[in-house]
Amino acid sequence: MDNLIIALGWAGLYGPMALGAIGSIIGCALAGQAACGALLETETGHGRYVGIAAMPSSQTIYGIVVMFSLNREVTIENAPGLFAVGILAGLALLFSAWRQGQCCASAINVSKIKPEIFGMSVAPAAIVEGFAVFAFIFALVISAGIPA
Repeated sequence: MDNLIIALGWAGLYGPMALGAIGSIIGCALAGQAACGALLETETGHGRYVGIAAMPSSQTIYGIVVMFSLNREVTIENAPGLFAVGILAGLALLFSAWRQGQCCASAINVSKIKPEIFGMSVAPAAIVEGFAVFAFIFALVISAGIPA
């Protein structure tokens, strides 16, 4: 049983980076596909389409920082805390990147038809980013209370 608890602690330690990266992959792929479609249908604005397609990649960075803040020797005493904080923060990052990619794809699709609303169309993606930041900050604060 102790080995399982230790293994879950290790999963929690590396989970934020891995899950954040998985979410970023999904989100960037969704937005990137929309950007590729927009490149074929528009004559200008290509740089902003490609730029917004990269927006979900920030969750990988948040995951890496959380992973470093959780980095410590994994023991029976701290493994449950590492698992809980790491996996829950990682899942929040995964889903926020995924949904942010969908918001970015929608912004690309609408702004290729009506370019003047590009700034407003990116607002939902920025709101979703805010939730990733909340999970990020929460994980950093809580990680300080997990025994070393």
